[in-house]
Amino acid sequence: MALTTPSLEGARALLAAEALAHLPKLLMLQDRSPTSPTFGCFDRGYWHMRTSDFPCGITQTFLLPLALAYSLPIPGSPYYQQPELRRWAIAGARFAARSAHPDGSCDDYYPFERASGAAAFSLFACLEAAEMFALWDDAEITAFLEKRARWLAQHEESGRLSNHEAIIIACLARLAEKFGGEWPGLMQARAKRLLGWQSAEGWFDEYGGMDPGYLTLTIAMLTDADRRFPALGLREPIRAAIRFLSHCIAPDGSLGGEWTSRATVNFFPHGLEMAGAWEPLALQIADVGYRRFAAGTQPCHADDRIGGHHVWSQLLAWREWQAARPAPLTFDEGLQDFVQAQVRIQQKGALRLICGWSRGGAFRLFDGARLLHADTGPSLRLTDGRVAIANLDGAEVVERAEDRLVIEAPLAYAKSTLLTPFKSIVLRAIMLTAGRFFPDLVRRMLQKLLVTGRKDAPFHFRRALVWDGDTLVVEDELRARQGWRSVAEAGQGGFQVGLTTVMARVWEPAQFQEWQDLTARIAALRPDEPLVVRQVFRSQP
Repeated sequence: MALTTPSLEGARALLAAEALAHLPKLLMLQDRSPTSPTFGCFDRGYWHMRTSDFPCGITQTFLLPLALAYSLPIPGSPYYQQPELRRWAIAGARFAARSAHPDGSCDDYYPFERASGAAAFSLFACLEAAEMFALWDDAEITAFLEKRARWLAQHEESGRLSNHEAIIIACLARLAEKFGGEWPGLMQARAKRLLGWQSAEGWFDEYGGMDPGYLTLTIAMLTDADRRFPALGLREPIRAAIRFLSHCIAPDGSLGGEWTSRATVNFFPHGLEMAGAWEPLALQIADVGYRRFAAGTQPCHADDRIGGHHVWSQLLAWREWQAARPAPLTFDEGLQDFVQAQVRIQQKGALRLICGWSRGGAFRLFDGARLLHADTGPSLRLTDGRVAIANLDGAEVVERAEDRLVIEAPLAYAKSTLLTPFKSIVLRAIMLTAGRFFPDLVRRMLQKLLVTGRKDAPFHFRRALVWDGDTLVVEDELRARQGWRSVAEAGQGGFQVGLTTVMARVWEPAQFQEWQDLTARIAALRPDEPLVVRQVFRSQP
């Protein structure tokens, strides 16, 4: 099945329009007063609202959209060659330097955190700005760039976040190209480390699993490094990642969702444009992704911490645009089971199923280029206030055949821990004492609490996805090991997530899908009687 996409120049214009529409908010977030001691800071909660006692380092990445909007001759752009925009972008780099710890690191969510992701993202932005504005002779900025890059090169954060590692490699590649010296060796060491995290299926590890949205960012940063240092041997690993990604992109242009390890719907297109110079499949994937911009169904990531990341990727995609495009990507009949990723992707007639079996069989089902149904399984609010859900890592496949997939797992408690004044005081006390010397220990504890850990609830879930010709039948069975009296509310929907990652739980128009309230059905059950939900899906003319 082939899909139509917006015209080539139309898609490029849509990218630019989407990105530039976010510039006013990014400018609002920044302290733009040259006489202010926080001139250049993008953390409005710190410099203006005074609700934070330290500046969030990752927000300095927002200088990059400003620098790109200044530099790129986008038709009709009111930002092109505006002198003040250049001044504000450079001020962002200077504030990143002046707000850094003495070792060059910075914080993200709590003081003395020394967050690799925040340091890497903001360093990449500063390095891009240094190239665009010829800042290499600026002693303050250059000293900071080297100090932060050296800290990143020598620091290994807890957990495997491949996109962070790829950004570090891209940053080191720029310094290696500019200065030589120690930088090529540091770059090669980090590249070797990341390549060891690549699955035989092509994807790179994100918190112990696969996330195709973050994979687009990893591809982008490795492609950036490959452009500067072909001898790193990154091209074939990039090709493998692109091949895997071509299966994950959905017919409506969406990428990822609640069936992935980090539950994101990210789409960073600039790496696909860059790699498209030598791998046409990358452009085919990108062209499908651009469908969401044409349809107005793209997700919204515009919060105060992540609101600029997709903007700079979209502007870089405009800059890197490949004029020659291949034929549209086709979605051919067949089955792909990615056992390491624990994902099934199957095309049956006009229906396309994308299912993450480790996440309780969470799936998205497409009818042609339209999302027909999304489903993350049952969600229960218990009388003690806790929430038990099916959509957390840990489910097992008990039967897997071409037309049948059966998954079983206990429900698990959602990660819904909130800060309280007392907890906030305790966290601050820890970070101001032992935590400032052992930030990775605190990070590992929080990762287990909010992302990777699992605690089972007394409910057992079974999901069977069965094809009957071109019809998909989904039958769910939920049993309560201790009876149903502890359930206060129950339902089933398409977008329930039980973990905390920064780019999860964003808004997208698909979430208008109606919530299925199961509370009354559960109230009518005997203690030992299972709840059975049967759904039948067919292509709709």
